[in-house]
Amino acid sequence: MFEHIAKNLNDAGLDMRRTLKQEIDIPWSKETVKEHLFRPIMKAQLEKDSTTKLSTKEIDLVVNTLTRHLGQRFGIQVSFPSTQELMYNREYEENN
Repeated sequence: MFEHIAKNLNDAGLDMRRTLKQEIDIPWSKETVKEHLFRPIMKAQLEKDSTTKLSTKEIDLVVNTLTRHLGQRFGIQVSFPSTQELMYNREYEENN
């Protein structure tokens, strides 16, 4: 999920800009999406500090908040890949 969001943000030209070096484009990764987007929403919305303590329902709540924000603020519509697409991508990566 985080990797998919990172790809959508990067494809839209929305990089991570550091406060002191705004002129440097910093691409998103699944790790930075988790740490800088998902985790702050999780803490504010659910008052939990660890993703390992989230139920499936809680993950869905945070993801819905995150994707709604990305859509409203940046016009990015994140649609998550199907199980088939994920399996295909995994096979492709293993074979290349």
